[in-house]
Amino acid sequence: MTTANPAPSVTARTPGLPRRLLTDSGYVLLGLPLAVASFVVLLVGFVLGLGLLVLVVGLPVLTGTLYAARGLADIERLRLAAVRRQPRIRPRYRLPEPGATAWRRIFLPMRDVQSWLDLAHGILRLPVAIVTFVLTLVWWAVAATGVLYWTYDWAIPRAPGDTNLNELIGLGDTTAIRIGLHTAIGLFFLLTLPVVVRGCALLQAGFGRAMLTGVAEMRDRITVLEEQKRAAASAEATALRRLERDIHDGPQQRLVRLAMDLGRARQQLANDPEAAGRTLDEALDQTRETLAELRGLSRGIAPPILVDRGLPAALAALAGRGLVPIELRVDPDLGTPDGRPEPAVEHAAYFVVAEALTNVAKHARASECRVTVGRQEGHLGISVADDGQGGAHLAKGHGLAGIADRVRAGGGTLAVTSPAGGPTEVHALLPE
Repeated sequence: MTTANPAPSVTARTPGLPRRLLTDSGYVLLGLPLAVASFVVLLVGFVLGLGLLVLVVGLPVLTGTLYAARGLADIERLRLAAVRRQPRIRPRYRLPEPGATAWRRIFLPMRDVQSWLDLAHGILRLPVAIVTFVLTLVWWAVAATGVLYWTYDWAIPRAPGDTNLNELIGLGDTTAIRIGLHTAIGLFFLLTLPVVVRGCALLQAGFGRAMLTGVAEMRDRITVLEEQKRAAASAEATALRRLERDIHDGPQQRLVRLAMDLGRARQQLANDPEAAGRTLDEALDQTRETLAELRGLSRGIAPPILVDRGLPAALAALAGRGLVPIELRVDPDLGTPDGRPEPAVEHAAYFVVAEALTNVAKHARASECRVTVGRQEGHLGISVADDGQGGAHLAKGHGLAGIADRVRAGGGTLAVTSPAGGPTEVHALLPE
């Protein structure tokens, strides 16, 4: 039995304004003492190492300074993750070769570009930390003292010749006006506090990201693109080999037999017309079966219903041909003109479901299967679960390896949960 239900959507969770304000404030305010410590330790170590180079002693000092810069940079990378709300990214530093001599180990960090970037960040971050610290502290102080001004106005000593702010701007000299002006200023600073503090945190974090993780992110991105390229080539090669094998084992053999039947029928026309008729009937059956196999192969490449009516209809047709009862839950918005994914994503999603259902039918020994497709936090989420015997994995030579290559080629991720005895769930996320 196949049923179609809307797939549940997942909403991204973001921290509330008070929590974000406290996180950003703590990041900025703690940044100044860390910047001062980094500036003093790294600048002294760098200058001392350069000064002692002529005595060779400066080399270990300079190496130690670079390692200290790396440790301080790791602390900042931990702090960056909380402000930017992204996973921590740590560069790949050079590692000593097995059996490397002491001198090679001393020179190792000096040949690492990221080590020098860590040192530069530790020294140059101080001006940025001072500016952001002062702005954050001033905004917090004015907001707090202004909003609470009415609680301590009576305790402020005033000499007969003192001139208050409200008098300077011509608002008069009454207690109500004085309290109202200071409260209004406090409210303005309080309302703009989240924006200012967030800006200061992003300024400090942006400088840290550029120096500490920018190169690592670029390298990681290059690595991901290379893996996607290899996965795409592997997926296409696998698909072509499968198509070649299917054509060779199916339609090609039938076409060879069809040619032989037609040749035999031609020879039988003169001597045995009835036998020729039977041979032509067999040839006609071979033609129908060949066409049916070719249609099946075309569905595996790009089914017309997927192009014409979208993913929900194509998956419904796919589930209807399944050998195992399938519960299908697909977001109906994926089939609307405005809600359809990109053709490449749509095709990849269909391929994932088709291959997963094929594996279920061949290997899982399942009594039922559930397919769920819907949007999840900017991705197209695909889940295929069955109650079979389990034991599925992504090793090469197994059906799931082709799914993994296709998902990686599209920049997505694939997770397989399949303990011995089952159940099995294949979960893919494809970026839209």
